[in-house]
Amino acid sequence: MSKPCSVLIVDDDASHLKLYSLLLEGGGFAPVPLLVKGATLEIPKTRFQLAVVDYKLGVLTALDVVKELKKASKPVPILLLTDMMWMPDDVKPFVAAYVRKGDPDHLLEVLGRLTKQSKPA
Repeated sequence: MSKPCSVLIVDDDASHLKLYSLLLEGGGFAPVPLLVKGATLEIPKTRFQLAVVDYKLGVLTALDVVKELKKASKPVPILLLTDMMWMPDDVKPFVAAYVRKGDPDHLLEVLGRLTKQSKPA
């Protein structure tokens, strides 16, 4: 049996992190939650194959987080969570996909697709 894909989840709301962690675990992923507090961000040393980043993070922006992820780890596909009907322009060049909040089935579907794309050939 293969090891579940590790997914970094970045949010500024602890209850959302818990919900997304439970959803991802149920979908066969291994969540790595990262709570954003204020203007500080510590990328975990734990290895992860994908990242899910909330667009609205209080002081920090999703773009700040995406840039930190690019600096701190090997490049991984990034999925953006947003309330918007479209992919926000500021992060568009840096993320592989976006999912509207409140659609857990679509989130798992897109993560599954990104997992297949990120596996080495």
